[in-house]
Amino acid sequence: MADVFRVTPPHHSLRFSSSVITSFASSLNSLQPGLIPISYSDKRAYPLSSSSVTRLAFRRRGSLSSFKVQAAVAETEQPKWWERNAPNMVDIHSTQEFLSTLGEAGDRLVIVEFYGTWCASCRALFPKLCRTAEDHPEILFLKVNFDENKPMCKSLNVKVLPYFHFYRGADGQLESFSCSLAKFQKIKDAIATHNTARCSIGPPKGVGDILLPAVVAPKDKSTESSSA
Repeated sequence: MADVFRVTPPHHSLRFSSSVITSFASSLNSLQPGLIPISYSDKRAYPLSSSSVTRLAFRRRGSLSSFKVQAAVAETEQPKWWERNAPNMVDIHSTQEFLSTLGEAGDRLVIVEFYGTWCASCRALFPKLCRTAEDHPEILFLKVNFDENKPMCKSLNVKVLPYFHFYRGADGQLESFSCSLAKFQKIKDAIATHNTARCSIGPPKGVGDILLPAVVAPKDKSTESSSA
């Protein structure tokens, strides 16, 4: 027969069998590793009041709740997939910002990605695009959220996502096409073609139907598009 321990609080008594106490102690120890294990193998009476048991149980529940809250906060603080940029990636939020950033890039090769946060193809391609940006720190990558810049995207004939434009200084727009992860080689080929050293031969040109500052007329460039 299991030994029985009697605990006598001020107003009532509680009776605990050694097996119940041992099970309760094991549960507490498993909830917080690192605490000194509780053992009742010597079968002595321990003066636990009902209030102390309640406080102990409350502390265990409180710790677990705190851990869950901290985990939830940490999860919400993680950046969205489209916010995880390489150092040479810039988010564009307006037409004016787009134009000024292109103008300041000078003769540097600029690759513009038009994407949607809801676009599965954009999300699948994005990690590889980030790695490509890290491999080419000399190239400036601009990211344009289609939903935030619909008028500008429409004026640039962006009808499929993800879509890419290549620009360089005085040459203006070099190339444009749609691309998916399966066809990512198109981006690599375009980089190999356009990412060559060259001298500037004049002020920056226009970008389709949008003019860069101090430009009278845009360079006439036909837009090449292909389905993803």
